[in-house]
Amino acid sequence: MARTASSVSADAHAFPEADVEDFPEEVTRAAEIALESKGHTVLILDLRGISTATDYFVLASGTSDVQVKAIARHVVDELKKQKVRPTHVEGMSGGRWVLLDYVDFVVHVFHPQSREFYQLENLWGDAPRHEFHEEP
Repeated sequence: MARTASSVSADAHAFPEADVEDFPEEVTRAAEIALESKGHTVLILDLRGISTATDYFVLASGTSDVQVKAIARHVVDELKKQKVRPTHVEGMSGGRWVLLDYVDFVVHVFHPQSREFYQLENLWGDAPRHEFHEEP
């Protein structure tokens, strides 16, 4: 099943939309790699002008601890081929929430319960975002 990028649809809690063309290639590639690994609810938050810690968050979910770790490892391995390496990795042994810090962007891969608990999308609700959807 093919997957494509599309803007977040307007709903009762409409968030600012971002154009995927405005993101650096490695940020978009990290989201695509998460999709390739069967990650779901993949989105990019544009934190430029909002956070001094990083410019982008890439968020993805797996359905189990094993899948969360597999998605995170795949992102690391594939970006490494492009000479893009994380400066810090947290949570790989547990698999509930893996954080891959690339300085200019951070990849968060969550188990669904952890993602619901921390709600980074809502915490950064004023950040423009681009959600990646699976094509039917």
